[in-house]
Amino acid sequence: MPDVPPPAAAPRRLGDVLAAGAAHLERRGVEDARLVFEWLAAGCLDCPRLELHRQYGRELGDGELEALRDGLRRLARGEPVQYVLGWWEFRGHRLKVDGRALIPRPETERLVQLALDEPAVWTSPHPMVADAGTGSGCIAVSLALERPAAQIVASDPSREALDLARANADALGVAPRIRFVCGPGCGGIETASCDAVLANLPYIPTSALASLPRHVREYEPREALDGGPDGLAVIRDAARDAVMALRPGGRIFLEIGADQATAVRALLTGLGFADVREELDLAGLPRFVCGRFSGP
Repeated sequence: MPDVPPPAAAPRRLGDVLAAGAAHLERRGVEDARLVFEWLAAGCLDCPRLELHRQYGRELGDGELEALRDGLRRLARGEPVQYVLGWWEFRGHRLKVDGRALIPRPETERLVQLALDEPAVWTSPHPMVADAGTGSGCIAVSLALERPAAQIVASDPSREALDLARANADALGVAPRIRFVCGPGCGGIETASCDAVLANLPYIPTSALASLPRHVREYEPREALDGGPDGLAVIRDAARDAVMALRPGGRIFLEIGADQATAVRALLTGLGFADVREELDLAGLPRFVCGRFSGP
């Protein structure tokens, strides 16, 4: 009877595991399979992703292998790597993320920077800034960390999202300086009290939701994506709220769909905002519209 070779051992070296995991995800139609699995590995191994190549020859322990295999199973089902890890970085800080809110994205880091770079927002000793639709709290927490004298109001219609935002504020030590309000837009914020309103609100047209990538449409909360028939229903309501919440001269900073800048500029101009302008994201797309409230 001929010798039967033993079954091949499962890979244990990091480089081999990365190659096998990426191939597995590719076969299951996961976009950017290699990159996604590297993010998972970097998180599980507490190693910067760009440093993984220096450890390709590393033999993984049983616990590390099991964590990667468990994460791989979830990724293969389409779950976002951020939810698999349970955290994601935003402006250099690690935030808890899960299905209660959208995953923080680099575009929103740029939204925060636009507000930080506007000197008029920060002239008073204790400027008040509203984060409408706070979700994970990434905007509110970042502002509280980077402008310690500011008073921050974070609103969201989802109590579950607010719980997540509070948890992130607690973890980073800024919860006492953020007031959390359950409600849409700037509801619950005192009239003419805000120096700035920031908002990353739902802006996807309802008809386009079905065409979103699987990891977005099946896992991220629909209510944080669905902007109504033209994608602007929630933004319109929030902009009207901002008219009431902003003091004369206060600023608004909106993150929008890349094809919505003309419509949003017209919306703000019609509501009494001046100096309305669009700003580009890192891909060169018109992702933001900003303006100054000129007052009644």
